[in-house]
Amino acid sequence: MLILTTPNIEGKRIVQYLGLVSGEAILGANVFRDFFAGIRDIVGGRSAAYEKELRKAKEVALEDMTDQARALGANAVVAVDLDYETIGIGSGNMLMVSACGTAVIYQD
Repeated sequence: MLILTTPNIEGKRIVQYLGLVSGEAILGANVFRDFFAGIRDIVGGRSAAYEKELRKAKEVALEDMTDQARALGANAVVAVDLDYETIGIGSGNMLMVSACGTAVIYQD
């Protein structure tokens, strides 16, 4: 499945627009990783724990979105937008990634 952030597919012709598709992923970050990530952020280092969680959440959201597109018969999703949010629930934070785009059928 072709996934693009652009509204067009260069050199290809979109023959049918099938509608909006989306995928979401909400992942919890471990309490100890949160604590050590905060320390690394304070001293200016990168937070590998958060980076790994964000990558994982992005992959899950994109997979969910492409599953919806396949179910509609699409062979591509165009104009994809990714949004990242932190959600505070109780005493912990959750990471949320949402992906949305337009499912299409294109031809060469």
